[in-house]
Amino acid sequence: MMASSLETKFIAAALIVLGMWASQAASRTLPEASISERHEQWMARYGRVYKNIAEKERRLMIFKENVEFIESFNSAENRPYKLSINEFADQTNEEFKASRNGLKMPSNRKSLKTTSFKYENVTAIPTSMDWRKKGAVTPIKDQGQCGSCWAFSTIAATEGITKLTTGKLISLSEQELVDCDIGGEDAGCEGGLMEDGFEFIVKNKGIATESTYPYKATDGTCNTKEEASRAAKIKGYENVPANSEKALLKAVANQPSSVSIDASGAAFQFYSSEVFTGDCGTDLDHGVTAVGYGTTADGTKYWLVKNSWGTSWGDEGYIMMQRDIEAKEGLCGIAMDSSYPTA
Repeated sequence: MMASSLETKFIAAALIVLGMWASQAASRTLPEASISERHEQWMARYGRVYKNIAEKERRLMIFKENVEFIESFNSAENRPYKLSINEFADQTNEEFKASRNGLKMPSNRKSLKTTSFKYENVTAIPTSMDWRKKGAVTPIKDQGQCGSCWAFSTIAATEGITKLTTGKLISLSEQELVDCDIGGEDAGCEGGLMEDGFEFIVKNKGIATESTYPYKATDGTCNTKEEASRAAKIKGYENVPANSEKALLKAVANQPSSVSIDASGAAFQFYSSEVFTGDCGTDLDHGVTAVGYGTTADGTKYWLVKNSWGTSWGDEGYIMMQRDIEAKEGLCGIAMDSSYPTA
C-alpha cells in the first residue's frame, strides 16, 4: 500500500510538471499563433498574396514587428495621437519610404526660384479653414507603389484653384505629369517637385482630366493625344516664404497649397488619428497638400493635410499635423518648401 501511495504521488507530481510545461509551451506559442492569424486576416482584408512560403514568412516577421511597435506606441501614456495596422503593415520602414516618398529636393535649395507672394499683406485670416467643406478638394487618391507624391500634390493644389476660379471641381490627371513631365527634376515614379509640376501645366497650356488620362501607378510613355485634352489651366505659381508658418497660414487660408514634409518615420507610416506631433525631422521627402487648418478643443493648433496613400492610411487619408511649433521650419519641415498655383 505504501509503495502504491508513493507511485500515485509520483505520478500526480509528474502530471503537474507536465501540465506546467504544456502551459508554458502554450503561453509561448499563443502570441505567435495569434500574430499568424491576424496576418492571415490582414492579408484577406487587403488582398495581399505572396509569391512563395519564404516570402510569406518574411512578411509575417515584419508584420509582427510592426504590430508590436504600433501596440506598444498606443499603450504608452501621454501619446497625443494614435497609430493603426494599415495596409502597409508588412513593409519595413525603408521599403515604405522607397516606394512612397518621391519628393526630389535639389541638392542646392537656393536653386529654387524666388517668386512674389500675393498673400503677403493679407490680414483677415479665418480662425479655421477646411477646403473640403467648400467643395475644393477631390476624394482621396492612391499613388500606389510609385514615388509620384509630387504629382498628386501638384494636382490637388491645381484642382483647388480650378474650383475657386471656375466654380467646378474636376479630378485632374496625375498620370499626365508622371508620363509627360520628365524634364528637369521630375522623373515620374522616381520622384519630382511640385514647382516643376506647376511649370509643366503652364507650358502645356493645361492638364487633362483623370478620366481622360487615368492613373496607372507606373511610368509610361506620354500620350500626346490625351495630353492635348486640356480641362484646367493655371497661369503660374508662387512659393510661400520659407520657414514661416504665418506665411503658410495666409496661403492656405486662401487656397489649397502644396507642401513638402519629412514623412520618413514609422509613426508617420502608421498614423491613424488625432494631432500628429512627431517624431520626424526636416529631411523633406514627401509632397502633400495643405487643405485647411484649425484648433482642437484642448487648444492644439493643426494643419489639415491631404495625403495620397489611399483611405486606409491615416484619418480616411488625411492627417492633422501640429501647427505653430517653436521650430521655424514647422513640424516635419512643413513650412520649408510650399507653393500654390495661380490662375
